[in-house]
Amino acid sequence: MLRSVYVAATSQHVGKTTSTLGLVAALSNQGHEVGYCKPVGQQFLDLGQLKVDKDALLFSKVMNFELSSELHSPVILGRGATTAFLDNPDTFHFADRIRYAASHLQKENEIVIYEGTGHPGVGSVVGLSNADVAKMLNSKVIIIVEGGIGNTIDRLELSYNMFKSRNVEVIGVIVNKVLPEKIEKVTKYVGMHLEKINLPLLGVLPFDSSLSYPIMFTIAQAINGRVLLNNTCLNNPVEGYISGSLIDQEDFDTDDRKNLLLVVSFKRLKEALDKINKLNETRDPEKGPLISGVVITGDGKHELPIELSALAHTYIKENKLPVVTTALDTLGSVVKITNIEVKINTHTPWKAKRAIELITKHVNLNAITNYKKEE
Repeated sequence: MLRSVYVAATSQHVGKTTSTLGLVAALSNQGHEVGYCKPVGQQFLDLGQLKVDKDALLFSKVMNFELSSELHSPVILGRGATTAFLDNPDTFHFADRIRYAASHLQKENEIVIYEGTGHPGVGSVVGLSNADVAKMLNSKVIIIVEGGIGNTIDRLELSYNMFKSRNVEVIGVIVNKVLPEKIEKVTKYVGMHLEKINLPLLGVLPFDSSLSYPIMFTIAQAINGRVLLNNTCLNNPVEGYISGSLIDQEDFDTDDRKNLLLVVSFKRLKEALDKINKLNETRDPEKGPLISGVVITGDGKHELPIELSALAHTYIKENKLPVVTTALDTLGSVVKITNIEVKINTHTPWKAKRAIELITKHVNLNAITNYKKEE
């Protein structure tokens, strides 16, 4: 059985964390003792005595292990870290920290899954590119690439060649976020390319829209919002949005659409909620809520005064809708919201569950655990 696997990706936002989480959980569910480590992180969370990468915190919550910065998040390249290293590299012992974590984790587990950072070259400035770290750990590599054909193969070649240049063995590829109607085509043509370079196609994961939905907490952060009501409901998912000024023009199919974000000026709030409430009267309650949150927009310069008494609308009360206000106008709010890069995190437990289901169903786990290099 492989002792360690390094999960890399061709670029950011292709589903590396989602895939890594799925692999760790799926292998654990098979009865293996599986360890996890994010050797090099870029965004840390300050938990008092612990400063750890945000992904390490997610994994500890989902996999229920006691989090240790030394073992699960040994190096974090936060703001200013690279210039400090370049000014005085001898004072930094990044490689020692990573080796210390690896030695302990690999003693305690059958297999350790290491999660990479960004594209393969990230960390090069301090001698810790993904390829360098994988070589340091003597790990085999799985590359995650986003679904497609031409662009997918182009990006894969760049990544694969960087690992080859360090004599790091890549044991296979997982293609993520493939539109269901294109799975057969992508499998055929990407598979043909992989055969040419003697790499196994370990799995093709279908695009799952639920993994791309932001939650109200993320939206509030993106628009620099202030929570006015129901701050305990900020984990509500948002599957789309509707402007309060366009409700009359919107072609609502209330049975198909759900978890919409109402983006509306304060002056139009009551009118918009009255119309949505009327639409909701004919809606099948088993289809889920039509609206999952409200953003009250400003004038683009400052937050308009908000009277909490004016928010006591029946629809908000009955559905416990989180209400957020922002200084941005409606257009500015929508632009910010549509540009959110959605990440799996501790606020989205259903995404973690879905990631595990997708990996278990669509990835050949035995090909990973029982991997042997063909001579």
